Amino acid sequence: MQIPIPGEKGSVVEFVRNVEEKDGSVVIRMGLPQKYDKYERALVSSIQDAVKRAIANVQNVEVLIDIIKANDTEATGGVSKVKNVIAVASGKGGVGKSTVSANLAVSLSKMGYKVGLLDADIFGPSIPKMFGVEHAQPLSKKEGDKEWIMPIEQYGIKLLSIGFFVRPEDALAWRGPMAGNVLKQFVEDSDWGELDVLVIDMPPGTSDIQLTLCQILNITGAIMVGTPQDVAVIDVVKAIDFFSKEKIEVPILGLIENMAWFTPKELPENKYYIFGKGGIESLAYAKGLPFLGSVPIVMGIREGGDSGKPAALNDNSMIAQQFHEIAGKLVGKLS
Repeated sequence: MQIPIPGEKGSVVEFVRNVEEKDGSVVIRMGLPQKYDKYERALVSSIQDAVKRAIANVQNVEVLIDIIKANDTEATGGVSKVKNVIAVASGKGGVGKSTVSANLAVSLSKMGYKVGLLDADIFGPSIPKMFGVEHAQPLSKKEGDKEWIMPIEQYGIKLLSIGFFVRPEDALAWRGPMAGNVLKQFVEDSDWGELDVLVIDMPPGTSDIQLTLCQILNITGAIMVGTPQDVAVIDVVKAIDFFSKEKIEVPILGLIENMAWFTPKELPENKYYIFGKGGIESLAYAKGLPFLGSVPIVMGIREGGDSGKPAALNDNSMIAQQFHEIAGKLVGKLS
């Protein structure tokens, strides 16, 4: 019996766990991956019709479906041992999501947590550069018939990015589904091991890739990153709305205002509000959402990103202190 899954290869039959038949009734129990839950009603109807056609004199067909979230899979690899998945997102590019993701991951790691960082920006990966591992190539390991991608480890953080598999100068002329399939591999076919937190550096926008990640992962919550000016605030509003939509419903753990002010190295007490003041903070209060903190523009952040040593590694820097406070607030939300 073949019952196709809409838009996918293979049959839903592979997800059947148990079948019981008694007195003209059939009870089918199956485990359905979360990414297919939108087809649940259609699949139940298809299964009932197929069973009634295949088995004579069946009066009643009951289909019991358990939705399996990616984090709850029984596989030894993938994200089966990841406790929390945090999406760092925004509605637009250029606001510092990668910088925040990198330094937040470092801060959480320095607090003693086991941390992974997934670079989901397929078309503009920057995490390999920020961690000084541009030329690293992930290894693979085989367990039975399954081959797992092994994340690169740097500064105690597990990393995966498309940047490890293509040359830095190569542009990827891919359509959305192809990019989505790569991310599925990074999530489902990579051995992340035991992690307290997997941080996802999301690409800009609210489209295919964001939808794919929300379907295949049980995302604990999202952090919104924006700069103070109005055009950035507008896009953060859209991103908040995206994560709040039906069938996505990812909680917003808080907002971070990046590039909040400029502080010269030689005048550490001075603050110059180049992009305006408090736009994201005001948005957080208006929406009733937690404000996790502000991150200034300082030379150390740029230098750290270019040198492959995130600024949060330097315990004595102002940036490290800022991100440590933000990480502490985040851990409080996760608790």
